[in-house]
Amino acid sequence: MKNLAKLFSGMLLVFVIAACSQETPVDTAAAPPAESAEEFIARANTELAELSKEIGAAEWVRSTYITDDTAIVAAAANEKYAKWHSGMVQQALAYDGLELAPKTQRAIDLLKLGTSLPTPNDAAKRKELTQIATELEGMYGAGQYCRNDNDCISGSELEGLMGESQDYDELQEYWTGWRTISPPMRDKYERYVELVNEGAGELGYGDLGEMWRAGFDMSPAEFEGETARLWDQVKPLYDELHCAVRAKLGERYGEDKVAQDGPIPAHLLGNMWAQEWGFIYDLMEPYPGESDLDVNSTLKTKNFSPQEMVRSAENFYVSLGMDRLPDSFWTRSQFSKPRDRDVVCHASAWGLDGGNDLRIKMCIKQTYDELRVIYHELGHNYYQGAYKDQPPLFQDSAHSGFHEAIGDTVTLSMTPEYLKEVGLVASAEISDKAVINRQMQMALDSIAFLPFSKLVDEWRWGVFSGKIAPQDYNKAWWDLRLKYQGIAPPTERGEDYFDPGAKYHIPGNVSYTRYFLARILQFQFQRSLCEIAGHEGQLAACSIYGSKEAGDKFFAMMSSGQSEPWQDALQKLTGTREMDATAIIDYFAPLMGYLKEQNAGRNCGW
Repeated sequence: MKNLAKLFSGMLLVFVIAACSQETPVDTAAAPPAESAEEFIARANTELAELSKEIGAAEWVRSTYITDDTAIVAAAANEKYAKWHSGMVQQALAYDGLELAPKTQRAIDLLKLGTSLPTPNDAAKRKELTQIATELEGMYGAGQYCRNDNDCISGSELEGLMGESQDYDELQEYWTGWRTISPPMRDKYERYVELVNEGAGELGYGDLGEMWRAGFDMSPAEFEGETARLWDQVKPLYDELHCAVRAKLGERYGEDKVAQDGPIPAHLLGNMWAQEWGFIYDLMEPYPGESDLDVNSTLKTKNFSPQEMVRSAENFYVSLGMDRLPDSFWTRSQFSKPRDRDVVCHASAWGLDGGNDLRIKMCIKQTYDELRVIYHELGHNYYQGAYKDQPPLFQDSAHSGFHEAIGDTVTLSMTPEYLKEVGLVASAEISDKAVINRQMQMALDSIAFLPFSKLVDEWRWGVFSGKIAPQDYNKAWWDLRLKYQGIAPPTERGEDYFDPGAKYHIPGNVSYTRYFLARILQFQFQRSLCEIAGHEGQLAACSIYGSKEAGDKFFAMMSSGQSEPWQDALQKLTGTREMDATAIIDYFAPLMGYLKEQNAGRNCGW
């Protein structure tokens, strides 16, 4: 994700940001530059680095101590950065049309794109927008479903209950209960859209969605087409998975509740947002008893602490030749939910102080799902540490999907053999049936996630462009969920609701396309890394654990940060300049064959 954007996103997976300098004049574009472009970029980098500690501290405290006071502190820090960024962008316009060195031109372009929340160049509107952004995130972080004044359930607790229950009505209660937190966000979000579009317009973009799509070393239109192309490559596999899951849910809950020619009710998939379906693996397991992947039992039986779970992930990266995390990581990270205050439990990785102060923020539970999240989050931390010697404007991933893909790639190496080697499962059975079991378990998360990860930003692109009017926010959300996921709400959801706001990344202002691209790239990365590691056989059986050769190549790609176009970084590792989903199809070929057999005679589609 964009390093400067962290200020406003609230989900600081890659936090290398900064703030304040002296006030800069607004109207400098017409005047001749007072300094060379190289001098201007050097100053911008110095100012970014100098005050990153201040703004990082403000955002960390806001996420780990949700109070009215920390909201004021965070909003002030965000406003300060917004003022700095707006002035610097105005100054950067003085270099438009000049012939600059490629690195200098890239730095200027990245500076202009250096926020996911562009604020209007007006003090009152800038303050209003930063306050709204802070309030929206706080409303989500403090959100609870309350049956009455004395019976309230937090978001993280509701997520756990959704993964445990198999009672139709109980699941519906949890699902609708969580969505009581978001209607109060609706008016604020409508105003937020007006203000960010004004800010994006001042930077030369038609709207914020166009600005977001411009950050991928291609035109916004080309990028939109690229995401559509990638989705078309993987849609056949998703369609087969959807058909099989719907049939099993119909058997469990009855076809009167799960119609076999329509969408799946959104509350039955074990996840609050129906974005990943791993919690229904017990229902979908193709061959019971063919593999022993009950990591949850191991974590509970051995009573792994949150820190021990994090050590397990750290050990994987160290096996690739990477350094251990600094001591400060272990003393400054949030591993558990405090008992005495509200915090944002949504997992995130932080690279404060230019990547010299690495942390994660989680409320870790003893589950395999949480363990995989930890492996993923440390991928962000190791990426942050890899590019920390780049100038601040280049301290980010080649594109935002790369940052998410690093940790996702590592989770692909959590094979049965790896899990057995590190003592997390008792058996590493690799029969053909066991392979299909393993692939089903993975597909319920990785493949099920793809359409959701595409539609979240597609909804926002429509909102920002005006194609989706405020009076249609909820309708458009569910239209897209039906189109891409084949999912429908369990109850009528009119415009008195604001269901997009019940997903953290909407009030938190975190672009979601990165996750879609990451799920594509992780398989592409893994295929190349396995070749480097000398793996032979099925791609799904490959773990790069312990391969220094693969680690060196991996780290070399990460260390370039955002200093070059993503196509160059991709080519260094994979030998191609194009994102390609064929590795996914290859990886899941055994499962695809199984799903087609199971779906024979069924009326697939919705």
